Amino acid sequence: MAADPNPKKFPVLSYVLARLPSFTPAKSSSSAPAFDVEQPPPQSSIEIEMPHLAEPGVLASMTKAITDVAETRSVLRTLGPRPDHEAVDRARAKLNEIEGMLSESFEDIALTEAAGEDEIEKRRREMDQEKTWCESILKLDEVHGSYEKLLSEAEERLVRIYEFAEKKAKVEEGEGGVEEVEVNEEVVGILQEALANPVERVDLSGRKLSLLPEAFGRIQGLLVLNLSNNQLQAIPDSIAGLHGLVELDVSGNLLETLPDSIGLLSNLKILNVSTNKLTALPDSICRCGSLVVLDVSFNRLTYLPTNIGSELVNLEKLMIQYNKIRSLPSSIGEMRSLTYLDAHFNELHGLPDSFVLLTNLEYLNLSSNFSDLKDLPSSFGDLISLQKLDLSNNQIHSLPDTFGTLESLVELNVDQNPLVVPPQEVVKEGVVAVKMYMGKRRITMLEEEERRRVEEEMEQANAGWLTRTTSKLKSYVSDVSEYLNPSSPRDPYLEREL
Repeated sequence: MAADPNPKKFPVLSYVLARLPSFTPAKSSSSAPAFDVEQPPPQSSIEIEMPHLAEPGVLASMTKAITDVAETRSVLRTLGPRPDHEAVDRARAKLNEIEGMLSESFEDIALTEAAGEDEIEKRRREMDQEKTWCESILKLDEVHGSYEKLLSEAEERLVRIYEFAEKKAKVEEGEGGVEEVEVNEEVVGILQEALANPVERVDLSGRKLSLLPEAFGRIQGLLVLNLSNNQLQAIPDSIAGLHGLVELDVSGNLLETLPDSIGLLSNLKILNVSTNKLTALPDSICRCGSLVVLDVSFNRLTYLPTNIGSELVNLEKLMIQYNKIRSLPSSIGEMRSLTYLDAHFNELHGLPDSFVLLTNLEYLNLSSNFSDLKDLPSSFGDLISLQKLDLSNNQIHSLPDTFGTLESLVELNVDQNPLVVPPQEVVKEGVVAVKMYMGKRRITMLEEEERRRVEEEMEQANAGWLTRTTSKLKSYVSDVSEYLNPSSPRDPYLEREL
C-alpha cells in the first residue's frame, strides 16, 4: 500500500511493520496459497543478514519504538495514497482560481443588490465544495511529506536498537563485545579525568549510551555537556550538581521526561531536548531564568508550562515545531526578549491576546497548523519588529486590520489559506502590496468610524441646543406675562409648554 515504506529504502522498518498485527481483513483469492498461522513464514533475506531481528525481545523493542509510525500509517491508509505531482499542481492552481472568484463575488454581491440570492448561494456552495476538495488534496500531500521524514527517523532508531542487541549478544556468548567495552572505557576515562582535573566541555554524542552515570553531576567547572544522538531514556537527578553548566544538548535520545532537578541549573543558557518522546516539560524548567535558547521541537508536547513566559524573560529563541500543542500560555507575552519563535506543525487554535506584547519578535513561523488556526489577534500589528512571517497551510480568512502597521515586515508567506482579505491578486504582488492594501483599508475604516462619531456628536449637540432654546423661550414668555398683568390671573395658554 502507499502508506507502507519502501523496503529498499527502509529495510528494517519495513520488516517490523510487516509483522505488526493487522485488523484489515485479507482479500479472498482462489489462487493464493493457504497460510498456516502456526507455521513461521520462510526466512527473508534481511533475517539472514540481521539474524537478531527474529528474536522476540528485539522485535518487541522495535515495535514499541515505532508506534508513531504505525499510527500514522493507519491514518494514511484511511486517507489514501499520496497524490501525484500533477494532481497537486492542478489542485493548487484551481484553489487560487476559486479564491480569486470568491473575492470577486463579494464585490459582485455588494454592487449588484438585485442579483438573485438563491443563485448567488448556489454558486458559492459549488465553489466551496471545489475549494474543500482542492484543500484536501494539498493537505494529504503535506501529511505524506511529513510521513517520509518520520520514516527516516524511525529507521535510524531501529538500526540503533539492533546494533545494541547485537553487541549484547556478543557479550553473552563470550565473543568479546570489544566495541562496547571500548565505549564504556572511554566514558569512564572521561569521567575520571573530569573529576580529577576540571574540564569545561564534555562531548559524548553518538556513543549509543543508554545510561548516564550519576557521577557526572559531580564534575566541577563543566560549562558544555553534549549527550545528543544516544539511547538515553532518562537524565539522572544528579545533573543538578552541574551548577555552572551553560549549554546542555540531549537531542536525539529516547527521553520521555526531564528531571525536576533541571530547574536548579540557574546558569543554563542553551537547552536542546529536541527529537525525543517528551509529552510535557516539568514546571521547574521555568526556574532556568538564564535561558536564551530553548529547543523542544520534534516531541509529543501538548502544552507549555503556564508560567514559562513570566519566568523565562531572557529567552530569545524558542523552537516548539512538530509537537501537538493546542494553545500557548498567556504568559508568553512576557517574553519581551524573544526574537525568534517557530511553532509550525502543531495544533494551535489561535494566539493569546498577550502575544502582541512581543515587540522584539523578528521571526515567526505559524505554518501548517492546518484547520486549527483560523485567525490572529486584532492587535497583531503591534509586533513592530517582525521581519519574517510564515502563515501558510492554515485556515485564515482575513488578516487583522492592523496588519498594515507591520513596518519591519519584509517576508510573508500566506499560501494555502482561504484568504479573502486581502484578495489573492494583492497577495500575489508581495508583502509590500499586502501591507499597503491593509493600511489603506484600515485608514478607510478609521475615517468611517470618525465620520459616524462626528455625526452622533452633532445629533446630540442639536438635540441639546433645541432643549436649551425651548427652556429659554418658556422663561421669557412667563416673565412678559407677569410684567403685563402683575395682578391678573395667569393666562393658561401662555403657561403651556412650547
